[in-house]
Amino acid sequence: MSKRWSRRKFDEFEQFAIDVIYGRREGLAAAMFGAFLQLCSHLFSGIVQARLWLYRQRILHDQPLGCLVVVVGNLTVGGTGKTPVVEKFARALQEKGRKVAILSRGYKSKAPPLWKKWWFWLTHTEPEPPRVVSDGERVLLDSELAGDEPYMLARNLPGVVVLVDKDRVKAGAYAIKRFGCDTLVLDDGFQYLPLKGRLNLLLVDTTNPFGNGHLLPRGILREPVKHLRRASYVFLTKSNGQRDEELEQMIQRFHPGVDMIECAHRPRYLQRLDGDERREVASLAGRKIAAFSGIAAPDSFEGFLRSAGARLVHTRRFLDHHRFTADDLAEIAEEAKAAGAELILTTEKDAVRIPTGQKFPLPVFYLRLEIEIVRGAADFAEAVDKICRPAGSWVTG
Repeated sequence: MSKRWSRRKFDEFEQFAIDVIYGRREGLAAAMFGAFLQLCSHLFSGIVQARLWLYRQRILHDQPLGCLVVVVGNLTVGGTGKTPVVEKFARALQEKGRKVAILSRGYKSKAPPLWKKWWFWLTHTEPEPPRVVSDGERVLLDSELAGDEPYMLARNLPGVVVLVDKDRVKAGAYAIKRFGCDTLVLDDGFQYLPLKGRLNLLLVDTTNPFGNGHLLPRGILREPVKHLRRASYVFLTKSNGQRDEELEQMIQRFHPGVDMIECAHRPRYLQRLDGDERREVASLAGRKIAAFSGIAAPDSFEGFLRSAGARLVHTRRFLDHHRFTADDLAEIAEEAKAAGAELILTTEKDAVRIPTGQKFPLPVFYLRLEIEIVRGAADFAEAVDKICRPAGSWVTG
């Protein structure tokens, strides 16, 4: 049995499971699998509730680091547009004079070889340090070792330290001691309870706020919706400019009076993959485009292209965080040419997973997105200002 065949079968099963969770599959097999996932969800819910109870009762303790901590996260798995929000917030804090470190777990990053861990353990007395993606001056790791999001943040935020470690307490202590950071931003940290945030920024995707309402693995929720009451601010992401009063009323029901900041992901420009060329998004109008992506919400990416006037003659979707092989890319290029595409487009997140030096018969660009606050700009500025108050106006933790 070839490795490639095994990988294809695993991907097919994973796609089947995702389709069941999102209600895109019907039939006996989907119904039976959905029932099994529902049983697992009850077990998962019990574990989540028990863990939160242990922290509330102080049986398990968070570990203060004497530094301001900002948490950015969500209640769901999948693409809520978190990375651009982390980038915008970290940049705003940096511009206010804070020494910022972003702490990430490095989801789907490649861990160092086991022998290196053993060698460090045998030759050192202190714990192994976190992986330094950026020391604030240079990007030191690629996307494979750092993870997609940490690498993107490091590349787009010169002057900001980016660290990867599952133990964010250890990573935070390292950022303070090694780099003199005074502000820690926990990327995807809403469920990371050992390091308590002074501000908790919760992201809710307006296009699919809470999925089917079920917890993992039957749905996309990591914890019940009522737990959004832990949020200091709620960011409503992927806004189309129209208020969703039903969603806002639900949020207010669970967390009365919470400030909501509505934001949209705006396409800014097209960046050529193998060079410095940039093009205006308006240049897509009327052009025949092939698009591919390996993200949680490919519909939004393809929707951006259509709204810009592109004629999508071919699309190819992969699983989230898919690491592209030479064979994958050769197939994409062949299919794009056969469809009559003039150029190939992907996302910035996918672009970091394309091997360096890969050749294409057509120009390949990625779409650069940035966050724009469409409502609640004053609340966003207030959140930044709260962190940047003079020393002594906060009790750190």
